[in-house]
Amino acid sequence: MLAVLSPGQGSQKPGFLTPWLDLHGTETRLRWWSALSGVDLVHLGTAADADEIKDTARTQPLLVAASLLAAEHLPMGGVGLTAGHSVGELAAAALAGVLPAEAAIALAGVRGREMAAACALEPTGMAAVLGGDAEEVLAAVEKHGLHPANRNATGQVVAAGATEGIEKLAAEPPTKARIMRLKVAGAFHTPYMAPAEAALAAVAAGITVRNPDRLLLSNLDGTAVPHGREMVQRLVRQVTAPVRWDLCMATLVDLGVTGVIELPPAGTLNNLIKREYKGSDALPEIVTLNTPDDLPAARDLIARHGTAPRHEPATPFRVVVAPVAGTFAPAEGLAEGGTVGTGQVIGHVSTRQGPVEVAAHASGLLTEWLAHHDDPVAPGQPLVRIGGLQP
Repeated sequence: MLAVLSPGQGSQKPGFLTPWLDLHGTETRLRWWSALSGVDLVHLGTAADADEIKDTARTQPLLVAASLLAAEHLPMGGVGLTAGHSVGELAAAALAGVLPAEAAIALAGVRGREMAAACALEPTGMAAVLGGDAEEVLAAVEKHGLHPANRNATGQVVAAGATEGIEKLAAEPPTKARIMRLKVAGAFHTPYMAPAEAALAAVAAGITVRNPDRLLLSNLDGTAVPHGREMVQRLVRQVTAPVRWDLCMATLVDLGVTGVIELPPAGTLNNLIKREYKGSDALPEIVTLNTPDDLPAARDLIARHGTAPRHEPATPFRVVVAPVAGTFAPAEGLAEGGTVGTGQVIGHVSTRQGPVEVAAHASGLLTEWLAHHDDPVAPGQPLVRIGGLQP
């Protein structure tokens, strides 16, 4: 299976769209999308400096536009899965057929403006916590009143919240962890962004959506979301909810993804995948698509790892993952082929603090156990696949 991934904020580079404007129709498309987003995407992608494209209100629609532009030159019919990091989810949803491209651009404009406005309400920030014991890191984040805004990979948690809390965390880092302050406007993916979430919800409610025509992963929990309206609700909620890119990568492995194309500006997600699965047989072949010169390699990857276009919809499913580390035990009486309901407990993870229940996110058929009785599991590890999903 082949996956196409859309990067998020922080991946942009000055002038990164310049070579794409040589392709027929690109500049015209960008000017139309500029009118929808409220920012000059042609200027931002070609002539703007690093400080100008660091502005959240400008960066978010620019990144969504870049992914959509590049994907127009790919044979997307052979792509089995799309996913995006943070604002990149808007592009991924459009590429999966949930949203029209114009809707994704307009939502990115609203999202960027409103998140920038929310950042101005009080002094907040973000810091990457690199290394250290996962449980100790999360405990330290909570101790200082912060939120784990991004869990990008093993050994990489981004803490966010009040500036005072960030300073305290930097002064008292967890054992064997390094704190790196991030140059961002505020505490993204935390409750501090609540005004932006409300504003985005008001606009998103009026968009006509479709169910995805290929697998579409959600940053909330790494699951494949089969219903378009639910995905839009998740996109809105993601403004204040943590980005669980670690769970998305775990699902890529569970699904047997063998090829990955990262859309421009590419590199960040490629590095996370390589770091997470270094030395593993599960490491997919990756193409970073940064300029039109990379298109032949991307098309070749789709030809070798993609699937033939088909007219019937794919069978939707979700992967339920472990919420914590521990030992897994399936619920008694549940067997493959059986029916489960939304919220039904399908097992529990035994930890030193006691058992933690694991519940199904949707009704459907328990198609396959991915972990078995007494198996040790890590946070985000797939436990069971649920198919035949009901709304």
